[in-house]
Amino acid sequence: MPYTIYVRMKKLGKQKSAQLQPVPCELEEKPGTVRELLTALTELGVRQYNARKDEGQLLAYLTREEIAGQALRGKITAGLRGGEDAWRDEAVENTLQCFEDGIYRVFAGETELTALTEAIPWTEDMVFTFIRLTMLAGW
Repeated sequence: MPYTIYVRMKKLGKQKSAQLQPVPCELEEKPGTVRELLTALTELGVRQYNARKDEGQLLAYLTREEIAGQALRGKITAGLRGGEDAWRDEAVENTLQCFEDGIYRVFAGETELTALTEAIPWTEDMVFTFIRLTMLAGW
């Protein structure tokens, strides 16, 4: 059964937390561990990327509302056109390795999640925050 979580992504020194609104993410099921959470979010990202990469417009433009909405999420883009599909297994492997290498940190509410095998301490209205710690990580 689908399960919706809320995620906020930050880069150190780039955004003020008050300006970053949580983004809803619909997962196939409620993750129990950090590994399950990261895997599910990565798989969702791969599916979304592959679905939208060929939907680019002939003449790309954004309305003021689209710009404002994307700015709240921390990134403004006119979309992708063409390119190769992302590969699920490679993306998941990269996500997990980056977590273990400390490229980014994950918080469940105010609690930092530090191990892939750690159980997620679910609370009502929980927001997950991902903080990128290095400038070389992408995003």
